[in-house]
Amino acid sequence: MHGLYFRLVLNLKLSAERCISYEVSGKGGIMKFAMSLILLVLAFSVESEASEHFVIIQNSEIIGHLTVVKDQQGTINIDYFVDTNGRGPKIKEVLVLNSEGYPIDWKIEGFSSFGAPVLETYSWKNGQGQWVSQADHGTSHLPSTPLYIANNSSPWSFGLYARALLKSDDRTLSALPPQSLLKLREIKKTTAGNGEIPITLYAIIGTEDINLTPAIVALDDNNKLFAHSNGRTILIRKGYETEQKKLNALLRSLEIERLQNLQRTLAHHYRYPLRINNVRIFDSLAGTLGKLKTVVITDGKIATIQPYPISDGTEKQVVIDGEGGTLIPGFFDMHSHTTFQSGLLYLAAGVTSTRDLGNQNTMLDEIRREIDSGKLAGPRIKPAGLIEGRSQYSTNNGYVVDSLEKALEAVRWYADQGYFEIKTYNSMNPDWIIPIVKEANRLGLGVSGHVPAFASANDLIEAGYRSIAHINQLMLGWLLAPGEDTRTPLRVTALKRAAYLDLSSEDVVKTLDMMVARNVALDPTAMIHERLLVSRPGVIQPGDIAYLSHMPVPYQRYRKLPLVPLLEEGDSRDYHLAFSKIMDLIRMLHEKGVKLLLGTDDGSGLSLHRELELYVKAGIPESTVLSMATLGAATYMNESDKLGIIEVGKLADFSMIPGNPLDNISNIRQIRMVSKGGVIYFPEEIYQALNIIPFANKPRVVSQ
Repeated sequence: MHGLYFRLVLNLKLSAERCISYEVSGKGGIMKFAMSLILLVLAFSVESEASEHFVIIQNSEIIGHLTVVKDQQGTINIDYFVDTNGRGPKIKEVLVLNSEGYPIDWKIEGFSSFGAPVLETYSWKNGQGQWVSQADHGTSHLPSTPLYIANNSSPWSFGLYARALLKSDDRTLSALPPQSLLKLREIKKTTAGNGEIPITLYAIIGTEDINLTPAIVALDDNNKLFAHSNGRTILIRKGYETEQKKLNALLRSLEIERLQNLQRTLAHHYRYPLRINNVRIFDSLAGTLGKLKTVVITDGKIATIQPYPISDGTEKQVVIDGEGGTLIPGFFDMHSHTTFQSGLLYLAAGVTSTRDLGNQNTMLDEIRREIDSGKLAGPRIKPAGLIEGRSQYSTNNGYVVDSLEKALEAVRWYADQGYFEIKTYNSMNPDWIIPIVKEANRLGLGVSGHVPAFASANDLIEAGYRSIAHINQLMLGWLLAPGEDTRTPLRVTALKRAAYLDLSSEDVVKTLDMMVARNVALDPTAMIHERLLVSRPGVIQPGDIAYLSHMPVPYQRYRKLPLVPLLEEGDSRDYHLAFSKIMDLIRMLHEKGVKLLLGTDDGSGLSLHRELELYVKAGIPESTVLSMATLGAATYMNESDKLGIIEVGKLADFSMIPGNPLDNISNIRQIRMVSKGGVIYFPEEIYQALNIIPFANKPRVVSQ
């Protein structure tokens, strides 16, 4: 090999990229090269052991990455990046662990999904833990190093928590902030990578996210993170992307099994007729509350409504004493994105019907089948099929199309599947709007949705849309300059310009008159806009005050985070003023005669209660708001022949509260019982099963 010439260039990524070049010549050079090669292989092995690489996948599309690099000093550097639907968290973390694997120094900074700045720090020194996040801060003295639960960390932290729990005696740990309690539950052992990687799936109880579900992690046989799922997206080790479908299917089957077990416990099927005594009925047609009645349910329908008291009769029956409370027809959430978990949450809040405005189609189909068969708890779901245009900002649900031909094929597929409507989204090509509406109408479907970028609400109204989703989508046409791109978070942040919008201006009046003339509805999702615009660091925003203390600690902390960036002086004031203008516009829309559809875009069920409260706060009478959320929604959904009102012969969909909602709309939060087609649920039992403190006690049930 005399005279042989070698050049080797290796890129090693430790704390930064470095390029190392070796030149070898002659026999001595060969020996030096061999030694160098051994050292480089060892170095590369160390780097591989100290690095972890993941991708984030949603609906089979890669939407981000997570990279973990441990440097020579043992410091862990994390880069977490998500970009979908024009938004997503961009986080960097620097983390130091002690010998037990507990954090003793942790810094998290970057930007949240809508661009609000993120800064969180934690340290443990000399028996004292100290943390500062945008939700809270505190100091705690403890005899031993605690586990700190971060508020803004990447999903990699769930692997860290799982490893710590595996080392504990009973897989349970108290943690910081105070009142945090984590439990690890093994779900299933399986394999990945053609069987070469053993993995174990765990649920981490006490990490409930905004979907109120525990974190699910997959650890390999070295207890290193292999995957994490939140139900909609999956983080998976890079190089194993093809495993995500198998893993998602497994996780979905396990979640279904868990929820089926809950349904068997929480759904009450009575053999005999159910008689509900001593209740007043809200008449959603007249908007009034009547005298005390007895309501009898048989075969899932309302059999009789009689004055109370009446003779007990001689037939076998189950009796519930309403104690002078109120029966309200089942609520509709007219802007839902269904998950497996949302079914129980909706029923507990008295929501027995929803309009799903865009989802992962295979998942939604499975959920609907399970609910319709009675195996899972959940509301009646009428779906709108999402069609999104392909762009760097696309949302990754429904069908994402790059041609008009594919968009029309998607319309036909949704029609064949019995969907109720088509929903378009921000990246849709505005030139395709009219052909999509024509094809949908030809097949008997309406069209609703967002206003595509570079179009206006007026364009959708003229094209024949049945409804517009979100009040910001309606308003942006009055606020944006030509060429501004609403595929980005600008569709939210531009709302601060509404602080000084003149609602009597020609542009505003023209749009509203067009809506009235063409009978175009709006689902404002007011509570989401309140949350977006008025959330501030460490403060419970008004819409969460009534219920937040009942929720798990991680959920409480998350709800105290800001969502929009406050970049300039006056931004906070302008966002508050903008939300006040939204409230004025809601009242104006109602007075003009525009049909309002009460929806949330949330899924917790409880958020619909806030939506009703906001309409009342805007100046719409309680009786009218209740009618909108029941019979008005049922009429829009072509379901008023069997839903939306409590009458003999209608389906037995209603809830029971102890007070009078016409005196105070917030009384709807105290739901004691819910009937969906005669199957009875007690919210007290549901909330206890989901680690939520109940809001009301269940009524007494007597068999006789």
